[in-house]
Amino acid sequence: MVIKESRFNIVMRRTATILSVVIITFSLIAASTGILLSIYYEPASGRAYESLKMITDQIEYGWLFRKAHHLAGNGVIFIALIQIVVMFLGRKFSKSWYIAWVNGIFLTLTVIGLSWTSMIFGWDQLGFWRFNIELGTIEAIPLIGEQLREILTGGSGVSTLTVKRLYTIHSYILSTAAIILSIVHLFSVLWLEKQVSTPQELIQDVGASVAES
Repeated sequence: MVIKESRFNIVMRRTATILSVVIITFSLIAASTGILLSIYYEPASGRAYESLKMITDQIEYGWLFRKAHHLAGNGVIFIALIQIVVMFLGRKFSKSWYIAWVNGIFLTLTVIGLSWTSMIFGWDQLGFWRFNIELGTIEAIPLIGEQLREILTGGSGVSTLTVKRLYTIHSYILSTAAIILSIVHLFSVLWLEKQVSTPQELIQDVGASVAES
């Protein structure tokens, strides 16, 4: 029996492949520019603002690296969210898409975490008060709210220790996780692109589509 994919499924599958490539590209740009910025950035309450200002005004192409880092970081979030929508619209609910689904969700949460932890890095009024509002929301979480606040701030107030802790989480933990997740996501989607031409995979995709109809 010959089973043919619908044109819509083909478009959605290939769109997911393209988006996974865009995600890894943005992730690598954000990581590389972040490394360059870390050479001059000082994660301290009294020096964070001045160090970023120096990067922008005095370091050659510093403004470009900051802009690229910012755009790439936001781009990963935007494309990761679109990727989830594309996989949902493409009805990729078969078991073979399980890794891509779970990985895509964790990747999206990780890059959102990267954006959240960076809000205090500029040590300006907007970031400072926004972070304090977010801390109030976190503290309101039942049972673990106060402990989470203590872990993030390192004490009762926002200080240099807070910036250093968030910088460590941002630069080492979440950044590493985002790169690993984006690589795994890319390879899982590419593997599915390669395997989808087999009859068994087509049967699974068609079966999932019929079940959702």
